[in-house]
Amino acid sequence: MKDMASGNHSTVTGFFLAGLSEKPELQLPLFLLFLGIYIVTVAGNVGMITLIVLSSHLHTPMYYFLSSLSFIDFCQSTVVTPKMLVSFVSEKNLISYPGCMTQLFFFIIFAIAECYILAAMAYDRYVAICNPLLYNVTMSYQTYIFLILGGYIIGVLCALAHIGFMIRISFCKLYVINHYFCDLLPLLKLACSNTYINEMLILVFGTFNISVPVLTIITSYIFIIASILRIRSTEGRSKAFSTCSSHILAVAVFFGSLAFMYLQPSSVSSMDQGKVSSVFYTIIVPMLNPLIYSLRNKDVIVAFKKMIGRKH
Repeated sequence: MKDMASGNHSTVTGFFLAGLSEKPELQLPLFLLFLGIYIVTVAGNVGMITLIVLSSHLHTPMYYFLSSLSFIDFCQSTVVTPKMLVSFVSEKNLISYPGCMTQLFFFIIFAIAECYILAAMAYDRYVAICNPLLYNVTMSYQTYIFLILGGYIIGVLCALAHIGFMIRISFCKLYVINHYFCDLLPLLKLACSNTYINEMLILVFGTFNISVPVLTIITSYIFIIASILRIRSTEGRSKAFSTCSSHILAVAVFFGSLAFMYLQPSSVSSMDQGKVSSVFYTIIVPMLNPLIYSLRNKDVIVAFKKMIGRKH
């Protein structure tokens, strides 16, 4: 939506979000599917945070990281999914220009914070498995607060840079965003001014914020796996491997879909393929994380049973 008197971005009052699919017969099934996913995501992540807060034996760095991840997943899903659900049930899904920039700002913060919290969790497991005697010293209160806040600080700085350059762009093409939320690449496709700096920021920040956490995770898991292989008992080894495999799966889906979206040249990337990969890191992963990190975790299951027992 814009005032046609001028091509300047300041006259843009809003955009229409095209949504995930434009096929009429898919709108209701997709609405019900993603509404179900959102309900599971909110219940799973809020449940995980509540369980960790109320169970004193879960007050350790590993679970503080897990509750931080749940908070990020809850926020990320809430930034994106409700607006997406509207596009399934309304003819035109309008988002105001300030609303679009706000959604983009918080999406960037939580996406980047998730990259670093997953890296911090891998480092925490590395210290616990490879240097158990030094765990309490290495993972002190100051350390895990620094690791959690560090991810948010990097996220806020990158989001401010992206938004700062985004609001300078003039939008004069069709104001329909070919996506289900306000993301960087679909917005740049509507620009009629030079977007070179914006594209460079996506490439530089994307490479840094994906490669640094991924290298941290890979390095941590190489040491963890080497340590597991030295465990004598087959039972101990399989237990450690089952925990690691679920974490690695969650990390691979999240970073794989992020890299697919943001580390391709803009000439190559197709927005329709991008929408599908976005579904993984904005909607599917936030739903899966509480399930992956709790179902394979005896402490969480014991704490859950205790809490249910207390209520009866």
